[in-house]
Amino acid sequence: MTDTSLSSTNGLGTFERWLSLWVALAIGAGVLLGNLFPDLFAALAALEVASVNFPVAVLIWAMIYPMMVGVDFGALRQVGDKPKGLVVTLVVNWLIKPFTMAALGVLFFEYVFAGLIPPDDAQAYLAGVILLGAAPCTAMVFVWSNLTRGDATYTLVQVSVNDVIMVFAFAPIVAFLLGVTDIVVPWDTLLLSVGLYVLLPLIAGYLTRRNLVAKGGEASVDAFKSRVQPFSIIGLLVMVVLLFGFQGEVILERPLIIAMIAVPLLIQSYGIFFMAYGAARAWGIPFNVAAPCAMIGTSNFFELAVAVAISLFGLGSGAALATVVGVLVEVPVMLSLVAFANKTQHWFPKEGGAP
Repeated sequence: MTDTSLSSTNGLGTFERWLSLWVALAIGAGVLLGNLFPDLFAALAALEVASVNFPVAVLIWAMIYPMMVGVDFGALRQVGDKPKGLVVTLVVNWLIKPFTMAALGVLFFEYVFAGLIPPDDAQAYLAGVILLGAAPCTAMVFVWSNLTRGDATYTLVQVSVNDVIMVFAFAPIVAFLLGVTDIVVPWDTLLLSVGLYVLLPLIAGYLTRRNLVAKGGEASVDAFKSRVQPFSIIGLLVMVVLLFGFQGEVILERPLIIAMIAVPLLIQSYGIFFMAYGAARAWGIPFNVAAPCAMIGTSNFFELAVAVAISLFGLGSGAALATVVGVLVEVPVMLSLVAFANKTQHWFPKEGGAP
């Protein structure tokens, strides 16, 4: 998720708490504008080079770059500390989550909703949810961790390790799952997307962070993130307006499609959380590590999923639509899981092993 409150000490801010409402309003604006000004959206869609749409690329960078500045690779030195939480996170994120998401997508789009969705559209929505399932959260997890009083340093370790793995694992996993579901994958476009939206922002974020730390330490990093935060929020909302503008006619003709896409995403979110949370409880992991390690797999790096969906399948594709629906459902789902975790923290030992 977008890092709209990475350095907050009070948890979720007013804007973030109502993020689903702002996204819903942006969806409405996009559908309206797409039907009122179809020629404008067609012109924006034509601004493309090598399967990369220029307006979308700028917006994705506006969302991703600030969060990459928050990644501290120095935290990787602490990978060996508290290994149980990291093991749960990595197993769930990379060995379970992508595959359960693909399975749920096949179940609902090819069987349960088979009579309601044309086969070509079903394949597109399936591709979108697969892209979401293969992209674990990068930044918003800091907010969820804070709301559960998680170990901030350890959360940073988990996020940093995930980002490194994502550079190498995202493309092969997505290609494998799309191939299994008989969706043609242009490898060159997929690798270009990973390089453009993961590797390059990660390098840019690292260089920026190093420069900021050299000038003023972590305080300088926090100040920079506060300055660029509005661009991340604006990028998110404008992106939603654009995507739903391209899908305006389809959505007006079949408004229930949003609800149908949301069903497997909701089941996946709650299922992955309880799987990781249950494993952490069974293994005796302290609550301040257990809660964030369950949250990081539940939340998605939807910015990457949106970018790759657009690159692979196009701005007006069902795959792009499915990835944006993930934004709509994520915040209320995550807030409900934060509340559940806080109410059940007595199930876990405290830091140091005390009951």
